[in-house]
Amino acid sequence: MASKVRMTFLDKQNLRRASLSRRTLLRGTGAALALPWLEAMMPRRAAAADSQSSDQSPIRMAALFVPNGVRQDKWTPEGTGRDFQLSSTLEPLADVQDQLLVLSNLWNQASNVGDGHYVKTSGFLTCTTINKSLGIDLNCNGQSMDQVAAAHAENLTPLPSLELGIDPVTTGVDTNVGYTRVYGSHIAWKGPTTPLARELNPHLVYERLLRSSRPTSRSSRRDALLLDQVIDDAHELSQSLGVADRRRMDEYLQSVRSIEKRLSRQKQTGAMAWSPRVPFDSLEAPPQDTPDQFPEHVRLMLDMMALAFQTDTTRICTFMFGNAVSGRSFAFLDGVSGGHHDTSHHQNSAEKLAQYELITRWHVQQYAYLLNKLRSMKEGEGTVLDNSMILFGSGLRDGNSHSPHNLPILLGGSGGGRIATGQHLSASPDTPLSNLYLAMLNAFGHPTKQFADSTGVLPGVLA
Repeated sequence: MASKVRMTFLDKQNLRRASLSRRTLLRGTGAALALPWLEAMMPRRAAAADSQSSDQSPIRMAALFVPNGVRQDKWTPEGTGRDFQLSSTLEPLADVQDQLLVLSNLWNQASNVGDGHYVKTSGFLTCTTINKSLGIDLNCNGQSMDQVAAAHAENLTPLPSLELGIDPVTTGVDTNVGYTRVYGSHIAWKGPTTPLARELNPHLVYERLLRSSRPTSRSSRRDALLLDQVIDDAHELSQSLGVADRRRMDEYLQSVRSIEKRLSRQKQTGAMAWSPRVPFDSLEAPPQDTPDQFPEHVRLMLDMMALAFQTDTTRICTFMFGNAVSGRSFAFLDGVSGGHHDTSHHQNSAEKLAQYELITRWHVQQYAYLLNKLRSMKEGEGTVLDNSMILFGSGLRDGNSHSPHNLPILLGGSGGGRIATGQHLSASPDTPLSNLYLAMLNAFGHPTKQFADSTGVLPGVLA
C-alpha cells in the first residue's frame, strides 16, 4: 500500500507569515518533494511520437546564467565569422572553439527598465518585462524559452526539465529599487506567475535521475495514488494561505492535473516504455551533503546536468551560478579579495577590473568544463555535445553600468548539426536576444515564428 503523503510545515502556528519551504512541503515514498518539482512523479513511460524519434540522438538544450555581468573590454573576440581569435577571457574555450558560437550585439530590450538586476535576471529567458512587485503580484508576463521547449518534448523523457542552482531563493525586498528579491532567484518560468524551483543539492539531483531510470510494473498505479494524495494535501494547504498564495496554488494544481492527463493518456495508448540511453549502474553518486566549497559545488551540479543529458532523463536544463546581486566571495581565486557584486561595481578601478576579469574567466572555465565533458560522452557516431545547445550568458553586459546592450552570450554544441558553430557572429547593434532563442527553438525541433519580441530567426545561427 502506498504510504500516506502528509504536509510538513515550517511553522504551523505562524504559517501565514512563514516562508514555506519548497523543499519540505510534501513527503512520500521516503523522499521529500518540492511543490514545483511534482513533475518528478510523472509516469516513467514516455510517448514515442515526436520529431525527435527514438532511433535518433535526442537534441538537448541548456541555459547557464551568470549574475553581475562580465568585464566587457576583455570579452569580445578579434575578428568575425569563422576567422576569429578568442579573447583572453574566452581563451579557456580554445579546445571547443569549433563547437562554439560567440554572439555580439544582442540585447534584451524588455529588461531595459528601472532596475539594476532583477528585471534582467527573471527576464533573461523570457525576454519580457516583469511586474514591479514587492512579492504579492509576482509576474514575468511570459514563459521562458526553456519551458517552451520543455512543453514541446515533455512526453519524451521522465523529467520535462531540470532546474539547478547554488544559492537558495533570496527573499525580502530590495529597497534600493523596490523589487522583491525572489525575482533574482529565477530564470525558468513555466508561466507568467510560476517560477520553477531549483534543486541545490547534487546528491538529490542524482537520486531524482536514478529513480526516473528504474520504473516498475506498478509505477503508473503508484503515481496515480500519489498524485491523488498530493492534490488532497495541496487543497488542505490552500485553506491556510492568503489570497495571492492561494492563486499560485491553483496554478500549481493545474500542472498537477496535466500529469493526471499524461497518466490517463498512457493507459489509453499503452505508450512505449522509456529507458535511459546510458545505464546508471557504473556511475558514482555525489556526496549526500551539499559541498561547502563553491567550486566543488558548481562542478558537481554541472556533472549532474551532463548525466541528465547523457541518460536522456531530461532534454532541458537551466543552471544559475548565483542569484542576482550575488555577493559571493571569490577569494578562492588568486588575485581576488572581494565579493562578486561589489567587484562588478568597479567604477573603472584598475584593481577591481583585474579581479572582475578573473571572476569572469573562472565562470568561462566552468562552461568549458561542461562542454568538454559533454564532448567526451560518445553517442552514436558523435557526442552528446554534438546533439546539444548549451547557452551561457548574463542579463547584464557590465555590472557597473547594468547595461542590457551587447549582452555576453555564448552557445556551445551544434544541436544535432542544426547550429552553425565555430563562429563569432556580430549582429546589427541592438538585435533582439529573442531572435537567438527563436533559432534555438527551431533547432530543437519546435518550429515557431515568434518568441517574445523576436523579429525573426537570428541570421547565421542555423546551419
